[in-house]
Amino acid sequence: MANSDKVNETVRGGITLGTALAVTISWSVNKSILWAIIHGLFSWFYVIYYAFFY
Repeated sequence: MANSDKVNETVRGGITLGTALAVTISWSVNKSILWAIIHGLFSWFYVIYYAFFY
């Protein structure tokens, strides 16, 4: 059980970091709260998209 808890905590931290990055990048590019929320929902997908296309 201890190993499973550590994995869950790590995954949760990665999702949180991805969301924070996506919202920050989106805000710096668009200056729109709506787009920041939408991109925050896409999390790492938006971060990877931004890295490849901007």
